[in-house]
Amino acid sequence: MVAGCDGDAGSGRSEVIVSGSTTLLPIAEVAGEMYTESRNGTSILVSGMGSSAGIESVSNGSSDIGTSSRELKAGENDLGLVDTPVAYDAIAVIVNPDNPVRGLTIEEVRGIFSGEITNWREVGGPDMQIGLVNRDEASGTREAFAKMVMGDMRFDNGAVVLPGTGQVRAVVSEVEYAVGYISLGFVTDDVRALSIDGVEPSEAAVVAGTYDIQRVLHFFTKGPPSKDARGYIDFVLSPEVQDTIVREAGFIPITAKEAHGD
Repeated sequence: MVAGCDGDAGSGRSEVIVSGSTTLLPIAEVAGEMYTESRNGTSILVSGMGSSAGIESVSNGSSDIGTSSRELKAGENDLGLVDTPVAYDAIAVIVNPDNPVRGLTIEEVRGIFSGEITNWREVGGPDMQIGLVNRDEASGTREAFAKMVMGDMRFDNGAVVLPGTGQVRAVVSEVEYAVGYISLGFVTDDVRALSIDGVEPSEAAVVAGTYDIQRVLHFFTKGPPSKDARGYIDFVLSPEVQDTIVREAGFIPITAKEAHGD
């Protein structure tokens, strides 16, 4: 497929190709379906393959919009990408509901994911080995977690590495003493989000700035967006999507902090 192609020759239809973050997939897909149904002339084609892949795809012209759950890296700042923030998110550290541990300090989280802490008894839990679950290196969630939590420390190479948010949640929900991290928008009753430094991950905590593991979710375009891409982006930023789809997906509207006077 060619980004921004005209679809059927002579039909007057156009396509907007959106690719990247699996975190942003629920917003991009549902908004894309709504936009396609309401605008007879434009189809939105959405895929999730990871933030890094989305940034690469929009940079080389194979996508019109690259979605990302992380900021641009230093080497990506000269790619000519235009950033449109579309939502706020928190990254939740998750455990199995049967795990008695309810919270960790940020230092304990860092120690667990670096491999310095290997048993739950070291953080007030039972004498059981920690089953460490991580994301792959293409993940924007991993990149954001590394920046906000790990600092200069490296991830433990012994962790199970999975390509998607859903896979991390599924493993943690099935393995009693596993631990992973996912977007707050993907936390379900199958897992439990831990408090960090005594603060539960929530919209109120993100808006107030008291929950530190939070980020902005992005749409990137190569230069200013085309007319068709601009129409879709504006739709995603509209109250119709922000106040419904974004919230239903568990994320925070991009205007939420402004509404709270921040």
